[in-house]
Amino acid sequence: MLSRETDIRKGIDWPTVLMYLALVVCGWLSIYGASYDFDQSSIFSFDNRAGKQFVWMLTAFMLAGLVLLIDYKVYDSLVTNFIYIGAMLLLLLTIVGGLVNLPFVPDIKGSRSWIVLGPVSFQPAELAKIATALAVARYLSVHRNAFAGRGWVQAAALVLVPCCLIILQQETGSALVFAAFLLVFYREGMSGVVLLAGVAAVVLFVIIVRFGDVPVQGGAGDLGMLVALAFILLAGLTYVAFVRRVRRETLLYLGGVAGVGLLAFVANLWTTVSYTHVLLGVAVASCLYWGVVGYARRLRGVQVMAVLMVGAVLFCFAADYLFDSVLKPHQQVRIKVALNMEDDPSGAGYNVAQSKIAIGSGGLTGKGFLNGTQTKLKYVPEQDTDFIFCTVGEEFGFVGAAGLLCLYTVFLLRLIHIAERQRDTFNRIYGYAVVSILFFHLTVNIGMVIGLLPVIGIPLPFFSYGGSSLWAFTVMLFILLRLDASRGERMR
Repeated sequence: MLSRETDIRKGIDWPTVLMYLALVVCGWLSIYGASYDFDQSSIFSFDNRAGKQFVWMLTAFMLAGLVLLIDYKVYDSLVTNFIYIGAMLLLLLTIVGGLVNLPFVPDIKGSRSWIVLGPVSFQPAELAKIATALAVARYLSVHRNAFAGRGWVQAAALVLVPCCLIILQQETGSALVFAAFLLVFYREGMSGVVLLAGVAAVVLFVIIVRFGDVPVQGGAGDLGMLVALAFILLAGLTYVAFVRRVRRETLLYLGGVAGVGLLAFVANLWTTVSYTHVLLGVAVASCLYWGVVGYARRLRGVQVMAVLMVGAVLFCFAADYLFDSVLKPHQQVRIKVALNMEDDPSGAGYNVAQSKIAIGSGGLTGKGFLNGTQTKLKYVPEQDTDFIFCTVGEEFGFVGAAGLLCLYTVFLLRLIHIAERQRDTFNRIYGYAVVSILFFHLTVNIGMVIGLLPVIGIPLPFFSYGGSSLWAFTVMLFILLRLDASRGERMR
């Protein structure tokens, strides 16, 4: 279905298109810089990845044009459901293909997540992001009060299904991208408590893993559990004291906690009393206390907080199991390296160590295009894919890296502006899905390259080498631009 109702050229947001082209072209040049050696003569040669990326660029531009020609009504229709179902079936195909060793689902670096048909390879997880964004936008636009009732269950299921299927493909990094939809849900009415609970879970997990093996003086517990339980108690106390302003009960609570702490300290002068056990008892008692206070004072927020505290305490004891039994050994090592628990410069920490060296060696203005020594000597593995940002830092220095981040920031802010100006609910929700996915990719990719986050194999949007990711990001973006261009059509 092709739309003939308006001239697309008048409705399309050209500043966004120009920034997209700038990112794609700069990424292409960086790929050439990352894969360049002195025997290469042309950036268009198919003997290097830059030449192949040029083909992906041209095909991406054709896909963008095709997306703009399709009638905007197609995206907000039953076709969206078929796209979602098709994407899920492709994910299932890769899983089944891996189990029965189908020839077009090869094992690539320990994962069977690609479909290879001759010279063309495609990763269904990339299509799943687009399909999920469309499906979530359609569902939430039809059920506008989904988060006021039980509709959130279906919305969450639309995200969890592809996430779980991708995990079964052994692609944890791609699965984590679907956490970005929490930002979309929050924008559409999900309680901020869910986001805070997610952030708190990450904080508690890091505390338990990082300090779990650090003993408290005298063998009175481990520092990780003590800090985690103290964090839970402090968070609950802050809420009731400064948000709900339950002052009398708060003072009584503080007196009780201080008394228990003093007794434990005095007892440890003569014998060994586990502070971990004491603080655990205080945490359990606190949950019960605030639950009773919330019920007696009819403060639903305090009751919810008490329930969350119970969940947080249980999570503290589950964190070790999740780390030791659920995560794979290489994932454990990556987290330990990121948290400075291990120094593995020749193993799991090699990529990040070399990436930091490459970025740091660029200085203020860099060594110049094609003059990066770390690049030429191939010190950084995957330098034209997941670690492409270190090429920018080495060749163009702080100025180039900061300039690229500024371009991404303006690009994302422009997309937020586009999403906010939509009069149609479907368009707005889809716009925020696009922004959230791009923001997650950008944050995690840059974070892992500079050593702030564990190494997760996800590309830098529009920049990293690869046809699947470039096509997916392009289609995702230009669907939004097509929907935005339809604003004028809908007003007539």
